[in-house]
Amino acid sequence: MATSKSVLFVCLGNICRSPIGEAVFRKLATDEGVVSDWSIDSGATSDWNTGSSPDARGLACLRKHGIETDHRARQVTQDDFQTYDFILCMDDSNLSDLNKKASKVKNSKAKIELLGSYDPQKQLIIKDPYYGSDQDFETVYEQCVRCCTAFLEAHS
Repeated sequence: MATSKSVLFVCLGNICRSPIGEAVFRKLATDEGVVSDWSIDSGATSDWNTGSSPDARGLACLRKHGIETDHRARQVTQDDFQTYDFILCMDDSNLSDLNKKASKVKNSKAKIELLGSYDPQKQLIIKDPYYGSDQDFETVYEQCVRCCTAFLEAHS
């Protein structure tokens, strides 16, 4: 069966927050038995880390929760705005960058939203843990679980 829905998780570098969001959503969709209905990926607004693996602290955090990812960082492309139904980003800076890029794309169909807008605890911004501690990665993970669960419920 062809995938009918698509979501792209986006942050600045695609090595911390968005790969966690992507991996968490993939796990939730798998657990719900709907992963085949979804095309799931993540990307960056910048090109700083293209081709890199996610941050080791992010991978360790995911592993602690029984989740693996083999994602490699990539930059968001013009095509993404035409192919993805939802582009979910982490903070206001991502949102502004994405809206700017989308405005230059003909037939952009993606709904660009803050992933945090789905958080039942109303934590709108998912802060970059790059300069933080392992606990900051854990916080990102917990936010992603809450938001991705609510997003999946809203769109299943």
